Amino acid sequence: MTELVRFDIDGEEGSVLVELDPAPGFERLSRRDGGLAQAKVSFEGALAGVRDAASSALKQFQAMAVPPDEVELQFGVRLSAEAGAVIAKTGAEGHFEVRVKWQREPRLRILSDPS
Repeated sequence: MTELVRFDIDGEEGSVLVELDPAPGFERLSRRDGGLAQAKVSFEGALAGVRDAASSALKQFQAMAVPPDEVELQFGVRLSAEAGAVIAKTGAEGHFEVRVKWQREPRLRILSDPS
């Protein structure tokens, strides 16, 4: 059975409600107004680790001898009231999909000087 968990937004009055499946072996979370479970971290705090992982991966591709013109990183993110955001797994392994793209160098055109 799923439950609603409130993730506060840093520096603001608002919050984000997330529907989560309870993790086996974890006790139910603390409740506050309206009977909603309260996450232990803010929404931004939960996503900080995922942001750092994406930034680190991107730096690796930018450091290539011939860096790609485009880099696309895709991975699933699962929110957890206890752990924040984690990279979701597929099967028994973490899931990243990476696409890199190089475009041919445009040929230089020499423009004649009209003067």
